[in-house]
Amino acid sequence: MSVFKKLVTSFALAGAMFGTPAFAEDVRIALVVKALGIGFFEAAAEGAEQAAEELGNVEIIYTGPTDTTAEGQIEVINSLIAQNVDAIAVSANDTDALVPALKRAMQRGITVISWDSGVAAEGRQLHLNPSSNALIGNMIIKLAADHLPDGGEVALLSATTTSTNQNIWMEEMNKVMGSYPGIEVVSTVYGDDLADKSYREATGLMQSHPDLDAIIAPTSVGIVAAAQAVVDAGKVGQVNVTGLGLPSEMAGAIESGASQSFAIWNPIDLGYSATMLAFELSQNGVEAAPGAEVPMGRMGTLTLDDNNEGAMADPFVYDASNIEQFKSIF
Repeated sequence: MSVFKKLVTSFALAGAMFGTPAFAEDVRIALVVKALGIGFFEAAAEGAEQAAEELGNVEIIYTGPTDTTAEGQIEVINSLIAQNVDAIAVSANDTDALVPALKRAMQRGITVISWDSGVAAEGRQLHLNPSSNALIGNMIIKLAADHLPDGGEVALLSATTTSTNQNIWMEEMNKVMGSYPGIEVVSTVYGDDLADKSYREATGLMQSHPDLDAIIAPTSVGIVAAAQAVVDAGKVGQVNVTGLGLPSEMAGAIESGASQSFAIWNPIDLGYSATMLAFELSQNGVEAAPGAEVPMGRMGTLTLDDNNEGAMADPFVYDASNIEQFKSIF
């Protein structure tokens, strides 16, 4: 506990003893990420802190496991239940595995939402998609197809086999494949959102498919690793790496030519929005129900569908024309 918090606690106790006003307790909102040490989630935590500062009485608990496993997240969630936090906002490593723990949290009166990567409906009150799943699915294949006018071979490098959001995006991508004639998906591999494993998987794709034209990585860890693998393999100009990434981490890949373009929404806005939604549900009596419009501060409102899900914003494309503008922001 910091010296400041110790002083606040002491003054609050003194106030209770002598009948003077005590300090109001902070609302504690836990931002649970897939794994610690990932730039995307660190940027989301920055947005959560912005929301906390704007609200004035919110403490953000930024936490997650050290690797991208459901088991690790369950341990984190159980700890948060024991701490009796006010709200849990989780980006899930598994759609279903977290549900029992999150149900226990809700039974204890803790508000539970998912964001980025969702859990099954029975395990949360609402889900915040960073964008429309259909738009993301179309975007990731379009980014590759735009640079393959005559068609070609592409491969997918995803995170984990159970990653909710990425599995949905790839399903949506498959639905629109007919709109991109000549594009053939030759393989799908998984890097578990680990840089070294993603690098090895990308290298393996180029070795197994010597005519490969593009690697699509709908993961901010995988796309950076794949771009480095292309550079190290001497295949810049032959294999284009695209997908979802952060401008700060992908600027070098754009400069080297390993990536022609990629897309992402603003993770700072995503963490901000998740925090605002958790606060509205836990403190202002807002009910998550189909058709409800839940305030998200500067981001407007989230309109919920029949599954209590909503989308924050459209993905934005980054390339050589604008990367310098954004690389120092996130």
